[in-house]
Amino acid sequence: MLEDMDVVVLVSCRFEWEATTALCPGRQRERSPFGEWFTADAPDPVVFVQGGWGKISAAASAQYAIDRWKPRLLVNLGTCGGFRGRAKPGEILVVERTVVYDIVERMTDPAAAIAHYSTDLNLSWLPAELPARVRRTVIASADRDLNPEEVDALETRFGAIAGDWESGSIAWVAARSGIRCLILRGVSDLVGGGRGDAYDGNVKLYIDGAAAIMKELVGQLPGWLGIALPLPPALQP
Repeated sequence: MLEDMDVVVLVSCRFEWEATTALCPGRQRERSPFGEWFTADAPDPVVFVQGGWGKISAAASAQYAIDRWKPRLLVNLGTCGGFRGRAKPGEILVVERTVVYDIVERMTDPAAAIAHYSTDLNLSWLPAELPARVRRTVIASADRDLNPEEVDALETRFGAIAGDWESGSIAWVAARSGIRCLILRGVSDLVGGGRGDAYDGNVKLYIDGAAAIMKELVGQLPGWLGIALPLPPALQP
């Protein structure tokens, strides 16, 4: 029987996970239904969990982690595609709101359907001065890569400056469970102006960007936990 952990760190896609494990060598990796997990010190023990890519794996693995380790803080470290002209490569984003934008409701109110799966993260427990040079923002999530022709509309409609596949699911599940959630996403590549930097056979740009982002985020993690712990009483779901 595993003991409860104050902090669980979810890492979503395979390239992000491979970069993370390379930064934490020698750790015994265990198996879960969604991939691997291991413990590391940051500086106190935390669990790193491979969550898997896309909304289905993200939601399921987030609930699995909450049920198994009963954390007081769920952290998601990962990458995102920045909107060209709004975000910069390498920039670290603190997600304040997530919007799942690929919901197409044709029978009732489409805006209400989008609103149902949008989540405002309660970050009131964080100080005004954050431990690293980061930017608070909205992120758009969908089970697909960003369409270069859609980024202007996503910014106008939702205030987003970046997109990914998993943040919306992780934030929604954590909120329903009354678990504090901290989502830190680094901009690995840009999309917009009719193109995506990592599209059309240029996936190495994303892989290299993901490695750099995960090195930065794992390096920042002790600082974030230093201001987050000990946590005040639990949130209400």
